[in-house]
Amino acid sequence: MSATSVQPPRDDQPETPGDGTATLAEIARAAGVSAPTVSKVLNGRGDVAPATRSRVEELLRRHGYQRRRGSVQPAPLIDLVFHELESSWAMEVIRGVENVARQESLNVVLSESAGRLSPGQTWVDGVLARRPTGVILVLSGLDPAQRAQLTSRDIPFVVLDPAGDPGEDVPAIGATNWQGGLAATRHLLELGHRRIGVIGGPSGMMCNRARIDGYRAALETAGVDYDPDLVRSGDFHHEAGYTVGLELLRRPDRPTAVFTGNDLQALGLYEAARELGLRIPQDLSVVGFDDLPLARWISPPLTTVRQPLTEMAEAAARLVLDLSRGKQPSTLRVDLATRLVERASSAPPRADGEGRGPAGEQAGE
Repeated sequence: MSATSVQPPRDDQPETPGDGTATLAEIARAAGVSAPTVSKVLNGRGDVAPATRSRVEELLRRHGYQRRRGSVQPAPLIDLVFHELESSWAMEVIRGVENVARQESLNVVLSESAGRLSPGQTWVDGVLARRPTGVILVLSGLDPAQRAQLTSRDIPFVVLDPAGDPGEDVPAIGATNWQGGLAATRHLLELGHRRIGVIGGPSGMMCNRARIDGYRAALETAGVDYDPDLVRSGDFHHEAGYTVGLELLRRPDRPTAVFTGNDLQALGLYEAARELGLRIPQDLSVVGFDDLPLARWISPPLTTVRQPLTEMAEAAARLVLDLSRGKQPSTLRVDLATRLVERASSAPPRADGEGRGPAGEQAGE
């Protein structure tokens, strides 16, 4: 993956708005600067004073300025920005975007927002200078000012697996997270489990809330009471599965099964179970979410909900390319189906397992 060098448009290149509300010259007069200065701001040039840049951007937003489609040739790039870039989960997404980019003779530029739910202005400035064909944001979003900046330059963007509600007018690709949480919990209920714990992700993430809502719906449908003490928040990392897993499994009335918000936290839970002398699935059933390649190779192989990450990334790449070509999709929000993949980490609870502690001791003994 590499970036292609691209020359920005000339500063004296004429611009026209997409909706006719204002011309570049009118924006320049209102800002008290020259038209080439406005063009520099539009093209992400760095040789503009911050106060001037801010004033011009505000006027561009206020007038709804949008560069005319086709007035500037975009670079053959897809900008792919991650909330975090450190796991095999991200590799599945990269693979999907690369599949489409390769077919379209495009390169992929990778960025990370260092855990922030929206990338910083430095990233936005880089995108404006690169002028990619499109932008895909993973578990991230754009604040209103950043959205306006990309829109005014006619740079389309798509949110993949949005962390929050991206808004009805924002193109987004996700998965059926609620259905996945329902399927995972229903599977454990059908095996006979009644004390089912959850190690979810960050409470503010929409995908996490949907999975836990699916969990609750499965319990209610089966007539099993929801116990908030069995539901814990993690951060989708291995360490959270371990530390939160220890908390759940050390309870005198520990769960006989745990649904983890992703496969990485399931790995951490495996480690916590081994440390406490619990066998999977004899003493504890585990169901993950994602179906990363590692789920097939850990011992025992992990029962999990398959989230079609590569297909989701491919769909996001195709959508952003359609938008760059002026095609209007029939819908801006697409959720790809999840499905349960049964492996060896889930089994019926032991006949004497209900209400037992970490080492199989009866609660209260």
